Amino acid sequence: MSNLFVVAYNDVATANQVRDKVVTLSRQHLIELEDVVVVERREADGKIKLHQAVNLTAAGATGGALWGGLIGLLFLAPLLGAAVGAAAGAAGGAVSDTGVNDDFMREISSNLRPGAAALFALAKSDAVDKVVAELAPFGGQLVQTSLSSEDEEHLKSMVQAARGRDTEQPTTRPEASAARVGGTEQPTTRPEA
Repeated sequence: MSNLFVVAYNDVATANQVRDKVVTLSRQHLIELEDVVVVERREADGKIKLHQAVNLTAAGATGGALWGGLIGLLFLAPLLGAAVGAAAGAAGGAVSDTGVNDDFMREISSNLRPGAAALFALAKSDAVDKVVAELAPFGGQLVQTSLSSEDEEHLKSMVQAARGRDTEQPTTRPEASAARVGGTEQPTTRPEA
């Protein structure tokens, strides 16, 4: 069973980066996605804009054209069948709403400050530790989940631990940095002037 995760970010660019990362993790089979949507609250007018990952109208038209063309072949009218199938598929795609409910996303996102965005993901994963490690550096605030209270607290502690590891990385001064050579760090300096 998939769970819903809603994470707020300061800007739409970061939310889009996280969406892209989630899709990459899905391709790596670390997470199984049912839906992933970035919702922004526009700075100019405060309106809510949904950025769906999948255009259902286009997907319906493509699928409808394929099936219509195949059925048209049976009746010796493939172009007519494809055209009718595409129209029917596009109409079906336009009215279907899979994944996270659009009205629910708008309601939750109305609490965002103008200019901010939220990522809505309907997903499941057996490798939560790996997913958290990949997404924690982007920051964000967990707004809502469909997890139990206990599982949500466990997730929050995993995120906090992952973020703590990121901040524990030693910082180097701009004058001197380190280069990896053969698995060991070798100091590098700027040439003398």
